[in-house]
Amino acid sequence: MDDERVFLNYLIFTVPQVTVLVGAIFGILVLVGVETPIVLGIFALLYGVMLLAVALIAREHFSGLMLYWLFLFFSIVLALSGVGILVYNR
Repeated sequence: MDDERVFLNYLIFTVPQVTVLVGAIFGILVLVGVETPIVLGIFALLYGVMLLAVALIAREHFSGLMLYWLFLFFSIVLALSGVGILVYNR
């Protein structure tokens, strides 16, 4: 139970920073005038890849937690959905 609390604290301090960075890229792309479906695909892909990096950094310590595997799965699905959006709207 203590590892879950540590993992949640880890996510609380890392995910908002990733969100701000990818959100800034999203805003810049919208201001530049890139088409909305392309921007959404890039956003989902970048957000998924960055969350995947956050998950892989913590893998050694938290790989025994079910919550970690759910977070890893969510990151992979998000990145793949971004790829799907980009391929579909090409």
